[in-house]
Amino acid sequence: MMRNAWKWMTVIFVLLFLYLPILVLAVYSFTDATNIGAIRGFSLHNYVTLFTTPELVQMILGTVALAIGSALIATVLGTMGAIGAFYSRRGMASAITTMNQVPVVNADVVTGFSICILLVVVCGVSKDTFIPLVAGHVTLCAPFVFLSVIPKLKQMDSSIYEAALDLGATPFTALIRVVIPQIFPGIISGFAMAVTLSLDDYFVATYTKPATFDTISTYVVNATKGAQTTIKTALWALSTVIFLLVVLFSAVMNIRARGNGQRRTGV
Repeated sequence: MMRNAWKWMTVIFVLLFLYLPILVLAVYSFTDATNIGAIRGFSLHNYVTLFTTPELVQMILGTVALAIGSALIATVLGTMGAIGAFYSRRGMASAITTMNQVPVVNADVVTGFSICILLVVVCGVSKDTFIPLVAGHVTLCAPFVFLSVIPKLKQMDSSIYEAALDLGATPFTALIRVVIPQIFPGIISGFAMAVTLSLDDYFVATYTKPATFDTISTYVVNATKGAQTTIKTALWALSTVIFLLVVLFSAVMNIRARGNGQRRTGV
């Protein structure tokens, strides 16, 4: 009895430690308060400011466009890398997998700085373009797509691909019509993770972004150094919106996964 009580107390403490600051921020986003402290009257002015200020709207749309574009490129590259590693010989597959681990375990600040030196200093690419920024985010996200796709490839029955070749399909046709459908859930998971990583990134964007462009992370950090009070409180609303979208997305994915599991088991 006491053991179960301690388990529940530990779970509750961890949940409060993780989510209480976010909930406090969400509560204050619906008030007139200009600082975290005394709660004032109910108000939606933070959300009105968030969605009516051109600077904030452009920053949000630019960040979302960057995240989706980078995630699409990273998904293609990560999926191709995973398929190539899976069908390669053991030595080559091991080398590819090891190289894929480097950006994963490497610090983001090192990745961003390296991309900046390679493209801007060595290759002469102008930092006023979005090429270094997109390349940095693709480098950051593609290894995680690789890690999402590889387990699905290992779960796949490889004889299906070989059967398609025996029946006259070309390797490309067998890849598109046999392999891709089998690993599609892993591709979707990798894409979703890539979008999340791109939205969350700060260090890579700091080193590679154009001077006139801000992502959500870089804008929030800069806003704490002297932005107007109305902008700062509008960022409370932005944090709340992002949190709710993440919760909704996670719930939908879990419900969908549970439904697929029940259909497979015939329940």
